[in-house]
Amino acid sequence: MSAASKGPPSWKLAPPHDTLTQGMVVSGFASLPTGRALFLQFCWDEAHKKGGGWLAALQAVAPITDADGKDERCAAIGLTWEGMRKMGLDASALASFDRPFKEGMFQEDRLRRLGDRREGEWLSTVIPGGPRWSGNIPLDNAACDRADEHAFDDLETVVETRVMTPITVHALVLLYEKDEETAEAWCRTVGAALAPHDIKIVHDLPLDLRPDERGIAREHFGFADGVSQPAPFESRVVTVKGGADYPKDPWNGVPLGEVLMGHENGHHEIALGPVVADTPEGRAAGLPEHPRGVGFLDLGLDGSYMVVRELKQDVAAFWNSMDAASARINRRDPEHSGHIDADWIASRVIGRDLNGNLLCPNSASGVLPVDKYDQPDNDFLFYDRDKLGHGCPLGSHVRRGNPRDGLAPTPKDKQTLLDAANNHRILRRGRKYGPDIPDKRTDDGKERGLLFICLNTDITRQFEFVQQTWMLNPNFAFLYDEVDPLIGPKGMLTIPENPLRRIIEVDTFVQMAGGEYFFLPSMPAIRYLASL
Repeated sequence: MSAASKGPPSWKLAPPHDTLTQGMVVSGFASLPTGRALFLQFCWDEAHKKGGGWLAALQAVAPITDADGKDERCAAIGLTWEGMRKMGLDASALASFDRPFKEGMFQEDRLRRLGDRREGEWLSTVIPGGPRWSGNIPLDNAACDRADEHAFDDLETVVETRVMTPITVHALVLLYEKDEETAEAWCRTVGAALAPHDIKIVHDLPLDLRPDERGIAREHFGFADGVSQPAPFESRVVTVKGGADYPKDPWNGVPLGEVLMGHENGHHEIALGPVVADTPEGRAAGLPEHPRGVGFLDLGLDGSYMVVRELKQDVAAFWNSMDAASARINRRDPEHSGHIDADWIASRVIGRDLNGNLLCPNSASGVLPVDKYDQPDNDFLFYDRDKLGHGCPLGSHVRRGNPRDGLAPTPKDKQTLLDAANNHRILRRGRKYGPDIPDKRTDDGKERGLLFICLNTDITRQFEFVQQTWMLNPNFAFLYDEVDPLIGPKGMLTIPENPLRRIIEVDTFVQMAGGEYFFLPSMPAIRYLASL
């Protein structure tokens, strides 16, 4: 087999971590092109807690896949804070989770920071009427406290309003199969197994991942997806085939603790996770003693936080808008705009061409050449190659999502800024949902989009930082009053060109339809939760 067909070496986890970690952490299950996302609601009341027995029923029909190798079918699971509370996880364990996870994605201040809601109103980046589903996590106690009625007579007490969605989700089960027929049959089996435990599938999405002959998967707008990913490393834990350490990637390398709890992160600290009291049940499930907490077991080791957002895409409106933008430029500047069409505009919104190649100003083709594996090259930096954004615009989706060393003020700061950027990376594991559109310029009335899924151990420093400080920052990279042109609200995008720059208006074509933070437990943690 030629080198070009092998692809770059992939990373894996060494024993025992490979059998302790859910498989979706290491693999996107690319050999299984179809699947389902099943959103579960626990329908029992407080007086009749059902505990975790349902997990044993789920494991009987859909065993959660570990990371020790390739499987014919795969499954993954995540649980919300409220879901584990309803299962009976004790208060001290629930309190040990990270604050964003405990509050949930729909906490009022968090919705504002994530660009979803402001001053009691849903923004245009959310589907009309508001999102369909969330964890509906109760307000944090601090948000409900009222000041003593006599302490501040001249101040109005502000009490946070609980933001609710019509559908409540307590757990998410992801199924990966080889074809639609078997995936649908598997869903029915899972639903039947959970029904006796008072668990309903309240929402489901058909997932799709069908790479082309080069192994490139595309989202519904037609662009290559999942091109740039962080590359975890940790000596004797993250390896390549054969057992050697996976080498630290100079461009995208991140310590394993950015992805998995209980390992060293980018700040040379052990990534914190939840704990439970030391009990025979916990030890029987395989939970290890916590290295720094006497009398506690480590519930978080080899687990992660899973961010999930259902993002609806309006494909026809996107491409019709790109047509209109290119036509306006051609009319106003016919002498210098012969090269500008809808693909040219859309590629600058994204920052890559349709095949995933980075836009590059010093290349005859206008893009960075493919690597030795005939894949889009991901081993690059911005400062020396394209500091001013004449290839990949400063405000493009790709550049905001991972600025690499592009924000360095001087050459001597390049490595510092690259290291800083890598301290905010997220590992993406999402897939598109809904049917492909027959004609990308004609609306067929079908719903489609991306089920965005990412893994990180520090929600605030990783996902929320990327969303707030890079994606939705109107002054990112010295820009003025511009936000991410793909997932942000309607606004302007500056496209530097020589000798002119072009400024186009980009509408909102991606809208959030639901979202929540989930705990992605390790295999021992799943066994422990099943014992509740």
